[in-house]
Amino acid sequence: MENRDGHQHDAYSIAAWMRQADNNGSLSTFASPPLDEADRRAAKIEGWILGVM
Repeated sequence: MENRDGHQHDAYSIAAWMRQADNNGSLSTFASPPLDEADRRAAKIEGWILGVM
């Protein structure tokens, strides 16, 4: 983990995945998932932290 605590390693892992997804062109598909109306309402409340809405 190269001197990272668990939280830092989580952030590093997510950032590395996002970089890879951006490089291969798939990142936008994760930012705009197909949601039904109930899931869209929940995402407006909870999904903002992951950039879903």
